Amino acid sequence: TVPLGFNIDNPRWDQSTFLGRLKHFLNITDPRTVLVPEEELDQAKALVESCRAGLVPPGSSQEQLLYAKKLYDSAFHPDSGEKMNLIGRMSFQVPGGMAITGCMLQFYRTVPAVVFWQWVNQSFNAFVNYTNRNAASPISLGQIGVAYITATGAALATAVGLNLYTKRAPPLLARWVPFAAVAAANCVNIPMMRQQEIINGITVTDGDNNELGCSRRAAAKGIVQVVVSRITMAAPGMIILPIIMERLEKFTFMQRIRALHGPLQVLLCGGFLLFMVPAACALFPQRCSLALADLELELRDSIVAKHGDKVPYVYFNKGL
Repeated sequence: TVPLGFNIDNPRWDQSTFLGRLKHFLNITDPRTVLVPEEELDQAKALVESCRAGLVPPGSSQEQLLYAKKLYDSAFHPDSGEKMNLIGRMSFQVPGGMAITGCMLQFYRTVPAVVFWQWVNQSFNAFVNYTNRNAASPISLGQIGVAYITATGAALATAVGLNLYTKRAPPLLARWVPFAAVAAANCVNIPMMRQQEIINGITVTDGDNNELGCSRRAAAKGIVQVVVSRITMAAPGMIILPIIMERLEKFTFMQRIRALHGPLQVLLCGGFLLFMVPAACALFPQRCSLALADLELELRDSIVAKHGDKVPYVYFNKGL
């Protein structure tokens, strides 16, 4: 049964702790949710909105409501409530990321292969970054194009440059080139894709979700945290897996099944991402906070003039 006073938007786990956030993101990044039909997702949204309006359908159980919220969080944007494209959802990070990362780690020896898979990866990242931006900061198609080209260029320059540089280096260093390229591209792709947030600021609220204004410093903090999370998400698989493959490929049985090295790396990448996607998302709170003293002077003075010392912190959605 549904408990009295049940609020569907209240987190099931404490979001002030890493463990609580990890449980939350394990729930909403569940890759099985990408297989849920569109009709069922729309029904989940309708159920969540009914609960928010205080109209819990008769006969609904708490388990049904929580599952509907899981589907809603996995497929709809937290700011706009709009359905996100499938490729950009965090629940698609495991199936999408494992395929692309596995191929980047497998096909790293030739420049054409490096160029192709880095391009595929940056195209995927562009979808993800655009989908998970702060929806209150619109971005034009031209700005998206510039961000995409810049990030792809940074990834290719890093990958091709390091690929040529490591020709005479130990083989393991060459296997780490894809990670260096991915890290460099994330440092460019995410800020560029979310440049409007840096230019115009993002909406900040008080503890009761009352809007207080727009802050560029809040946007910068959120974007830095997202960059760190994305690099952390990729790091274990792209750093540890090459070491594992380097050791395995010395065995005779592995040399006999070279055609299976690619599929094996894809599966192993999936194993890493299955845990690292929610863990990286959980590094920082989704509802990020910033001390009033760290805001821009003009915004800080405006808040103090209206609210005095009642608003020590402001809050905002940092994106994913």
